[in-house]
Amino acid sequence: MHILGISAFYHDSAAAIINDGVIIAAAQEERFTRIKHDSGFPIKAIRFCLEKAAINLTQLDAVVFYEKPLIKFERLLETYLINAPFGFDSFQKAIPIWLKEKLFIKRLIRKELIAIADVTERQLPKLYFDQHHRAHAASAYFPSPYNDAAIICFDGVGEWATTSIWHGKDNYLRSLKEIHFPHSLGLLYSAFTYYCGFKVNSGEYKLMGLASHGQPKYVNLIQDRLITANDNGSFKLNMKYFNYHRGLTMTSDLFHELFSGPPREPETKITQKHKDLAASIQAVIEEQVVRIANFTKSIIDSENLCLAGGVALNCVANSKLKGETGFPNIWIQPAAGDAGGALGAALSMWHCYLQKPKSNNFDAMSGCLLGPEYSNEAIKIELEALGANYQYLPDSHLYSKVAQLLADQNVLGWFQGRMEFGPRALGARSILADPRNSQMQLIVNQKIKFRETFRPFAPAVLVQDKSEYFDMEWASPYMLFTVPVIRTKNQLESSSNKTLKKEEKYTHSLIPAVTHIDGSARVQTVDQKSNFAFRQLLKEFKNLTGSSVLLNTSFNIRGESIVCRPEDAYKCFMKTGLDFLVIGNFVLNKKDQPLA
Repeated sequence: MHILGISAFYHDSAAAIINDGVIIAAAQEERFTRIKHDSGFPIKAIRFCLEKAAINLTQLDAVVFYEKPLIKFERLLETYLINAPFGFDSFQKAIPIWLKEKLFIKRLIRKELIAIADVTERQLPKLYFDQHHRAHAASAYFPSPYNDAAIICFDGVGEWATTSIWHGKDNYLRSLKEIHFPHSLGLLYSAFTYYCGFKVNSGEYKLMGLASHGQPKYVNLIQDRLITANDNGSFKLNMKYFNYHRGLTMTSDLFHELFSGPPREPETKITQKHKDLAASIQAVIEEQVVRIANFTKSIIDSENLCLAGGVALNCVANSKLKGETGFPNIWIQPAAGDAGGALGAALSMWHCYLQKPKSNNFDAMSGCLLGPEYSNEAIKIELEALGANYQYLPDSHLYSKVAQLLADQNVLGWFQGRMEFGPRALGARSILADPRNSQMQLIVNQKIKFRETFRPFAPAVLVQDKSEYFDMEWASPYMLFTVPVIRTKNQLESSSNKTLKKEEKYTHSLIPAVTHIDGSARVQTVDQKSNFAFRQLLKEFKNLTGSSVLLNTSFNIRGESIVCRPEDAYKCFMKTGLDFLVIGNFVLNKKDQPLA
């Protein structure tokens, strides 16, 4: 039985397909269209999923959309009525779109599916609609290795819910608690993202990276004026400081007055004030997330916790849960945002609606490598069409050759196997470098990624060696936890030198290019089961250098989505400062390329 899940029409549209509950494929539309955070109907992602499942559209047993549009429209109307006459500009902009398209999503989806397959409406599979937070909860619980778990979902907003607590047991999801719009941790964090000059729904991870450069000077002010938090995890925002519920901006004039100025214009200088604001809202979010998790533990007797929703991508907050709650086991959906809702909708249909048992007691995400893959033959055809010059190496020589290139301080694009699902590059569509070089963080940010210099990079490490470099006892295959980097006595003595600036202290790490300014790192552990090729490369790098850590960042540049096809990889390679491209068994030297 094949079920297709879809998320669309807000941001990060995606499609996922399961076969008898087993995840076959999943991908975001942006990877195919090259439009970052593409919100359109995921035509290309659906085509890929059907191709991977080796079926056509008419062979699907069900199509499931990740939310209920009518309930969302009800929330929209009710919010406008409550705030009238304020918000008329927003109302005037949103309502025509809803009346023309979104209110009739069922008809729109059917029209798009007919266009994909060139079939009649009678041939289409039955269409279902799930609740937004139920889809999140399903995406977190059903692929997890647990058969009994507490589940927390926190994001901007679904239909009404912004935070929800669930209990997952066997194939059943039970909703226990909800907090409703406009009170939202996700939107609170996005308000500060907006105020600090970053783009909402994409710049939140920039704010998280900036936080380590600041001091939490505004925590008391935020807690006094913006949010009222209760011991049971519930909270309420003071809406007079916000504008997202009734206008076209995130923050109000009172918010700007509170923090002594208007929002930062994008691309202008980031000041210490912005760094301190980022540190402050990060601290507030961490405290609130821990409070919600502790309350959840008090009402659900389980050692297991699953997380989903955009806030669950905040890896610093996730790490607080490891040490400050009663949950020894935590599993987070790696595609925790709206893209993962497509997968959750399909799994919700299989387990909850059709009442099929949850049979996996292991991580069922296949390392999140659920996207397209390309054979050496297909890669060769694309490279030759592009006029690329390459060297073919068999596996017996490939990994040692690439390890040597990295040890020689080259930065390379790494394109292997199936593309990742979700926002993280996990060693399939990655840019790699030697993290022992303290200049690599600056080199990769400025010459390759073309992005802000404060942005940190993640280390990928062989899972068996994690404790040699990081203070962590658990595996972290999806890069969703931040942990302290272990330092030697000599390094500790050096970093305690009071003459050093905060910006300089991170260089006193064995792996400075992936060590945050606060001495932490967002770690990815790599094992043979999840990613064989990446593990082999790490092993060869260790054999050559003694270090089993590589700098790993997504294979894209600022403003573009992660590469999907070999052609995307080559184009990114040619317009950046990358030295080499390794794609399948082909190695490309920038100096050998035409017009290089």
